[in-house]
Amino acid sequence: MDLPRVQLGQSDLRVSPICLGTMTFGEQVGTELAHAILDRSLAAGVDFIDTAEMYAVPARKETCGATETIIGEWFAKRPGTRQKVVLATKVAGPSRGMPWVREGLGMSAEDIVRSCEGSLRRLQTDVIDLYQIHWPERHVPAFGVAYYDPQKERSQTTLHDQLAALGRLVREGKVRHIGLSNETPYGVHEFVRLAEQHGLPRVVSVQNAYCLINRTYENALDETCHRLGVSLLAYSPLGFGLLTGKYDAKGIEGPGVAAGRMSAFESMRQQRWGRPESLAAAKRYNDLARANGMSPAHMALAFCYTKWQVASTIIGVTSLAQLDDNLQAWGKTLSPEVLAEIDAIRWQMRDPAL
Repeated sequence: MDLPRVQLGQSDLRVSPICLGTMTFGEQVGTELAHAILDRSLAAGVDFIDTAEMYAVPARKETCGATETIIGEWFAKRPGTRQKVVLATKVAGPSRGMPWVREGLGMSAEDIVRSCEGSLRRLQTDVIDLYQIHWPERHVPAFGVAYYDPQKERSQTTLHDQLAALGRLVREGKVRHIGLSNETPYGVHEFVRLAEQHGLPRVVSVQNAYCLINRTYENALDETCHRLGVSLLAYSPLGFGLLTGKYDAKGIEGPGVAAGRMSAFESMRQQRWGRPESLAAAKRYNDLARANGMSPAHMALAFCYTKWQVASTIIGVTSLAQLDDNLQAWGKTLSPEVLAEIDAIRWQMRDPAL
């Protein structure tokens, strides 16, 4: 594939507009298949890889760090490959019920440094190109929570202290650039403001959910990022599989349902993607795709691939065939009529998260 290169934020990082997400590696995908997926992805021109210290997903103590280990083994077995890719990983925020990742309520500056050093060891590399905070240390409306509640605030580490820790990693040459994930307009703006005020590294990207059934990014965060020069890395472009159409007939649980993360893992069904409203909205979009001669997955991916808000779309796959299909959606465009129908469905569903 002849993929262009996209600049991330105001950095010197230039990446493919498709990023290979790897959270399935170590849980749904074994080492051999993961390496085959990485090989084919790179051969197709996808030179941007995203992972995280807490992966694989669903998160379990037994598989924490497994994904980074698998990628590190891939680098070790293929000399020179590390220099061909832009490698992104993430430091986990507060525990969120995962004490094996992070103990206590917060995320300290020391946690950030220790986590980075652990990722470097597992990834078998000297430097991480893009190091991201996986979710905010403070309370934010995320992961299906629609509204901010100040009563739930439990922050223990200031944004400045977090940024200073990231700055230390950059100065030491362990990290090239920094980014955020699952952030809000306030968080992006404050990290940029503090960086400019104190001479600390400027965030180059924010990795947030963005797809047909989750367009909350368009509620002010897109303007914030556009004006501040911060790039969006869109994750879950297929809504955890809902936008492939495979759950349309029988839903996500019960006898005869399609295989996938949503049907296989109860923890996935308990998140925002498992809501009846999400399933109903996804079916509307999937029917629209079929009515216009497209597969649901191709329409959903084309939506992200062509939106001005998106710098790179993160795809996650469990097979080589799925990877090939996701890549084939590149270059597809959606007609003005289809885009108008997409917006009509969004407003008809009357869900602020859509």
